[in-house]
Amino acid sequence: MSYENLKQKILSYSTFTVEELELILSKFTATTFKAKEFLLSEEKICASVYFITKGLVRTYYVRDGKEITTYLACDDQFISAYTSFITQSASVEMMQAIEETEVLSVSYKNMQELYQAVPNWQVIGRLLAEYNYICMADRVLKLQGIPAKEKYANFLATSPFKIVQRTPMIHIASYLGITPESLSRIRNGIS
Repeated sequence: MSYENLKQKILSYSTFTVEELELILSKFTATTFKAKEFLLSEEKICASVYFITKGLVRTYYVRDGKEITTYLACDDQFISAYTSFITQSASVEMMQAIEETEVLSVSYKNMQELYQAVPNWQVIGRLLAEYNYICMADRVLKLQGIPAKEKYANFLATSPFKIVQRTPMIHIASYLGITPESLSRIRNGIS
């Protein structure tokens, strides 16, 4: 599994010496998850932040027996159950591979060690937290109180092509807060 895309992503956020970058990359572990395999199960503590090198992952929770998708991520994106990761408390969210997925993960312990050893690594932690907040705020603002057709149009305009093309319709509908039947009607009206 190549660390090159992770290296490029990290360098897009901040600058590091060659030695610092080697230390940072040494703290990441490569793992492959099969389709439908869990990166994080319900009520477990999220121990890692994942960088997806190849694949597709969703975060979701269950309410009244229904799965509510909260986030979708694919190649060259970070994903975690950030509330659980930051607080090291049990997560209400789960993370599941939608398709076979290769990740590079950094554990909570290694993240803390990097904060101490590489002061500029704190920029990465801050940017990941800020990006997570922006995604959540944007989701709330864009998905509440707007028509389903507008929600889907916004999803198409702002989501990576791979997510749009390869995420099952039931997960997209859940993410948008609409029924699969409504999404099907909207998609048929667009095509």
